[in-house]
Amino acid sequence: MRIALLCLSLLCCLPLQADVYTYIDAEGNRVFTDRPGTGNAQRIQLAPSNSMPATAPAPPPVNAPSAPQAPAYQLLRILVPQPDATIRDSAGNLIVTASSDPALLPGHSYRLLLDGEPLGEPSRSPVFPLENIDRGTHQLAVEIIDAQGRTLERTPSQPFHMLRISLAQKRMVRPCQKDDYGVRPECPLKDKPPEKKDIPLIPFI
Repeated sequence: MRIALLCLSLLCCLPLQADVYTYIDAEGNRVFTDRPGTGNAQRIQLAPSNSMPATAPAPPPVNAPSAPQAPAYQLLRILVPQPDATIRDSAGNLIVTASSDPALLPGHSYRLLLDGEPLGEPSRSPVFPLENIDRGTHQLAVEIIDAQGRTLERTPSQPFHMLRISLAQKRMVRPCQKDDYGVRPECPLKDKPPEKKDIPLIPFI
């Protein structure tokens, strides 16, 4: 019994995975040692260790990139005027009309850009009346914005040409008639020629 306990204590004290040897000493006792050169020591075959190797800590999870969200609008375009249209208006007035598919969603607004700058206030209406546009070529674009003013969709810029015909040019194209004065802007009443008075006939005596 004592030998068995001594054996267990030696096995516990020996380094893990070290070779163990045993021999019988001069007094007839069995001795366990880790030194192979003592007496007629014989190596003991130990059972393989059941300890598990330490595992490396798992790397922190990498956030997978979120899938891109589908655009809210499939189509946004300017209906009027057509690209590269020529507008003839003496006052420089123009009406711009846009369209989107689907229709404008809640919380979103249309905004008109003239020559790259926002013009007027955002609106739920896709119709923009413009006044007093200077002569020359201009660029139009329409965008959809959210409640925070962020641009969600935008049309490509498209040109139009404003020709402001003068009143004199209009009178040349279409001369003023008697009934046009005071009716057509290019035919003001002040320009109406005086009416010829009929001269009464004096009978000869």
